[in-house]
Amino acid sequence: MQTLQALLTQISSTTTLEGLENLRLQVLGKKGLLTQEFSQLKSLEGQVKAQKAQELNQFKEAFTSTHALKKQELQNLALEAKLCAQKIDWSLAHTHLRASFGHPLSHTKDRIIEYFTQLGFKLHLGALIEDEFYNFDALNMPAYHPARDMQDTFYFQDRKLLRTHTSPTQIHALQHQEPPIKMISVGPTFRRDYDTTHTPMFHQVEGLVVDRARRVHFGHLKQVLEDFLHHFFGDVRVRWRSSFFPFTEPSAEADISCVFCEGRGCRVCAHTGWLEVLGSGCVNQRVFENVGVCGVSGYAFGLGIERLAMLTCEINDLRSFFETDLRLLEAF
Repeated sequence: MQTLQALLTQISSTTTLEGLENLRLQVLGKKGLLTQEFSQLKSLEGQVKAQKAQELNQFKEAFTSTHALKKQELQNLALEAKLCAQKIDWSLAHTHLRASFGHPLSHTKDRIIEYFTQLGFKLHLGALIEDEFYNFDALNMPAYHPARDMQDTFYFQDRKLLRTHTSPTQIHALQHQEPPIKMISVGPTFRRDYDTTHTPMFHQVEGLVVDRARRVHFGHLKQVLEDFLHHFFGDVRVRWRSSFFPFTEPSAEADISCVFCEGRGCRVCAHTGWLEVLGSGCVNQRVFENVGVCGVSGYAFGLGIERLAMLTCEINDLRSFFETDLRLLEAF
């Protein structure tokens, strides 16, 4: 017992958690002194055995409580030392911080939304997961249309898919709202593509204006979009080219004079002096028929946020928008 008492006294002078654990093993371990003392009780009898057992239990209780208090004390000291070592000295903080207006995509999106909402367009976001009816069928894209191929679209089960454009939001609006409708749909879209000008996820803005028949025509579309392009890019020339989209008829694409070479011809515009920026057209009557809307006319347009951001921010690789390189933000 004298050895055990000495170990109990030694707890108070221990200064490390490792040393404290060694003391515990010396006393309470499988081969510890207290364990050995308990094993020797079988050789004793009667009152002597009872007295010895009582002394050992009292010692065990005293040792356990003293050890727990000391362990807590040493843990608190260790934590305090760790916090002091990790303390941040704010006086050493860098004072020459570079400000940024945010990510180029967010800034571009906000500029587009601000322009159209000021003209009375209502903002819609829509669902990211659609079915084939809203994403293809209602938009006059039959089952054999190449845009529905597995290599272009992310499909789920039960005819569900990640939307490939924001046009499904317009179909929902036609189903649930009475004309006149004046809306833009903004958000991410998804296709199986990845190179310097394509990514699997990209952002689109699509507009839709619908009213009673012959109250909306292509002239309104040209006026709105030409004014937007001049607002967004400044003093540029705009030209219109006939095109084809299954959900508009007639369809057209708009080009602007190259913002890099001012129309003289360079590598960016493939030496043509023109840059394609958006697609548009009058809504195909088959789209109205697919959703049960009659006696109306309208126009629609779509543009890629990444493409406009690349032109205004002079970024030549679309993938850089999605990389975690702070130098991109610091440039703005």
